[in-house]
Parts: sequence; C-alpha cells; structure tokens
Amino acid sequence: MADVAPQETYAITLPVRDYTPQHFLLDVAGKTATITLNRPDRKNPLTFQSYAELRDLFRALQFDEAVKTVVVTGAGGNFCSGGDVFEIIEPLLSRDMPGLLQFTTMTGELVKAMRACPQPIVAAIDGVCVGAGAIIAMASDLRVGTKKAKVAFLFNRVGLAGCDMGACAILPRIIGHGRASELLYTGRVMSGEEAERWGFFNRLVDSDAVLSEARALADSLSAGPTFANSMTKRMMHMEWDMSVDQAIEAEALAQAVCMKTEDYRRAFEAFAAKQTPVFQGN
Repeated sequence: MADVAPQETYAITLPVRDYTPQHFLLDVAGKTATITLNRPDRKNPLTFQSYAELRDLFRALQFDEAVKTVVVTGAGGNFCSGGDVFEIIEPLLSRDMPGLLQFTTMTGELVKAMRACPQPIVAAIDGVCVGAGAIIAMASDLRVGTKKAKVAFLFNRVGLAGCDMGACAILPRIIGHGRASELLYTGRVMSGEEAERWGFFNRLVDSDAVLSEARALADSLSAGPTFANSMTKRMMHMEWDMSVDQAIEAEALAQAVCMKTEDYRRAFEAFAAKQTPVFQGN
C-alpha cells in the first residue's frame, strides 16, 4: 500500500462561536454562523485539511443549540474553485486504491455532515463555484447567487464520473433529472441566470449584496420556529428513501412532535391576541 497520510480530525469544542478554524474563517453573529472559504488568491480551493475541518465543524454543529442557521461563502468574489490542483489532485495520482478510497470517503463525509446538521444552510455564491465547490453549494439547503456566478460540476472534464459526493442523488432532486444529466455528463458551466431559472439558485442578487442577502435570509430563519425548521430539514432528507405512504406516516409523527413545542403554543396565543409570534426554538 502506498504511503497514505492518516485522516486528519479536528477537536471542535462547543460552543462553536469560540472555535478558531485553521483552514477557513468562522464568525457567529446572533444565531447565525458564517463560514468563509478564505484563499482568495486561488479562488478558495479546498485542501485535504479544509475538507476534514469543514466535515468536523458541521458534525459539531449538530450539538450546538446556540447556532440556528449557517451561511457558507467564499472570499474575494468567488465561492470555491474545487479541490486544489497541486495540494489534492496531483498527490492523488500517486495513491493506491485504499488511499484513494480514504479520500473519496472523507469528501463524502462532508456532505453527510452538512445534511445531518439540523441548521438550515444558506450558500452565498458569487464568481467561480465549481467541482467540490459546486457540491458544497448543492449540499446546502438554500442558495443565493449572482449573475456573475459560474457553476460547474467539472468531474467529467478531468476524466472522472459525475457521481461525486452525492451529486447523482442530490442534484436531480434540485433541478430535475434531465438538467442534472446534462451538467454531470458534460461538466459545462451553468451561468447565474440559468442557475436561478433552473431552480439551483433560490434567488439572484447583485454581487455586492449576495452575502448580506444570504445572512438576512439565514437570520429570518433563525427568528422562526427553529426546532420545527430542523424537523423539516430532517424529514426532507429522510423521505428520499420512503414511499409516499411512508412519508405521510413519518410526517404525521414529526408534526405531532412539533405540536408539543412551546413555539406552537406561542403562535396560537399571538394569533389570538392579533400579535406577531416571537419564536424561541423550543
């Protein structure tokens, strides 16, 4: 077996607001955590280490009750250019199969962690958003983009399959099977306007407003019934593997749980008093 560095892990203690990442930026303001990929001179590519630290941060967020929403963005006018050519792609050429599988499993664990964390994730996307960057955007719950955004699932163009990090499962659910097939088979760039028209972007804004718009959206979710929001995210993920009848039964249970929350009571009492409910996430 070729020499393979052990898989790195990062000890992230709670609360997350006190953690200082080594490979990206993290800011927690109010109930919203903002993650910024921060290698702007190279359009924010990922490394082995940033993959692992992002994975561990999203795992930790599962247990941080103070954070209710997450924003992911990139510095310097670009979102993410994917895996670093010289720090990831070139070293992978010398790995044996177990070493390659270690890497592809680790990258997939990042997407699993994003989908498992209960907080809705809002991606703020400007400029380049390709390869693994497009996957991170895809794995988010909501996406705010710009006309300058360029989204591409480039795997086919570097001799790889489009089935990377869950793309063949998740992307068709966002934009439809035919459109996902086109992007994954060709690796072509999807413009910002096309991404909004196809439903990949939830909304399109100017570049100078993309981060503030994403944060405003995240803050609005944080001000809502956050326990119920986390239940919605969980059920949307779980129901991919259910029949319609199973989904209806699962949602009946989930909704009954939400009806026992104080937020549900607050909503009724506010409605009865002709006031706006102030949710507290419990």
